[in-house]
Amino acid sequence: MFTGIIESLGIIDSIDTHGTNKTFWVSSTVSSELKVDQSISHNGVCLTVEELANVGPDGRAASGGSGNGLHRVTAIRETLEKTNLDTWKPGDLVNLERCLQMNGRLDGHIVQGHVDATATCTHRKVLDGSWEFRFEFPKKFSHLVIEKGSISLNGISLTIFNVKKSRFDIAVIPYTYEHTNIQSIKPGDKVNLEFDMIGKYVSRMVKA
Repeated sequence: MFTGIIESLGIIDSIDTHGTNKTFWVSSTVSSELKVDQSISHNGVCLTVEELANVGPDGRAASGGSGNGLHRVTAIRETLEKTNLDTWKPGDLVNLERCLQMNGRLDGHIVQGHVDATATCTHRKVLDGSWEFRFEFPKKFSHLVIEKGSISLNGISLTIFNVKKSRFDIAVIPYTYEHTNIQSIKPGDKVNLEFDMIGKYVSRMVKA
């Protein structure tokens, strides 16, 4: 379980393909604090840490001179087909968040790390001190998107507005822009979406 508050930006270090799976080595400042079998959100996708670089006696990755460690995760075909992970390439920025501690504050909203769909950026506007983006998403999910509601976009908890059947806008403050990979999103790029979990349960109960 996550909150949508990004802890660190990771960098894709290398990618290997094994059958229909892809393995990613990610470099980040939090990698040195991870343990094998730990869950961590990568662009909103919950993945399991499989290996750490330079593992020390305590089972944690040792930091390099840059302060970064390395951790390895694998995405199976199902994940690659439903997310933007299949478009990743070495050097790409990835939003990272470790799982929620139950004794902590829920600063964003409840995020499972289970991506529902991808959306495409269609517009990016630079304002005086902020940025606005527009995204198109599959119309079949329109009942889960509400004005001023929360959404997880590449793992970032954001508030949406100007909601239409298959599109919505977001506004980004400087801190979020500087500390997440929203800074690299441009028209034509795909992002991962996870709709509000409570809304999904309510929708399911109404249909049942």
